[in-house]
Amino acid sequence: MSAGSRISGAGWIPLLLAAIAGAAHAQEQQWPTLAPLALEADPERGARIAYTCTGCHGVPSYQNVYPTYHVPKVWGQNADYIEIALQAYRRGSRFHQTMQAQAASLSDQDIADIAAYFAERGEESPERGSSAASAAQIDAGQRRATSCVPCHGEAGIAQSSQWPDLAGQHASYLEQALKQYRRGFRSSMVMAPLVASLDDEALAELAAYYAAQRGLTSFGGE
Repeated sequence: MSAGSRISGAGWIPLLLAAIAGAAHAQEQQWPTLAPLALEADPERGARIAYTCTGCHGVPSYQNVYPTYHVPKVWGQNADYIEIALQAYRRGSRFHQTMQAQAASLSDQDIADIAAYFAERGEESPERGSSAASAAQIDAGQRRATSCVPCHGEAGIAQSSQWPDLAGQHASYLEQALKQYRRGFRSSMVMAPLVASLDDEALAELAAYYAAQRGLTSFGGE
């Protein structure tokens, strides 16, 4: 099932129960910090492996359901960060049922090759992310983002490749990711304490600010 497929009737109930159980398990674990893979990557091989990824990430404005949010942009994202994210899905410290299933069968070399493929496919014209935020929310998010600057940069361009670029990412995805860090559905010794005291309004403002910056692109071309 793709991240954005819709389920009719009561068919979503077993998936919801499985999601709750999986997330609870992730919260109980104490996970060591992941690092980028020190492997020579082959982006051409990565392109062949990543064909299943483009069914969601290759469709502009594609949305996850239950809950609903935009599937994140990955074209032009930092390769080291993609490697860390896929490792986290593979071991279960980052929760998303479809992504965990996709990552479960990937070897370290597969992950490195996929990451290299997406990282080099960003287009030259940076884009803003999809957002319905007001100018006031964006301004408030900029004021709140001071604690994010050491890692993610003043305008959402990461200071190190092991961290994600946030500029131009979809607001709804950023908001969802921040909520997952706050709830423990994503494991991070850095992010968890930073968002622990933030309410939903604050998370929405941060997401609005970074989505309003030009950065990641929706599709990496042919």
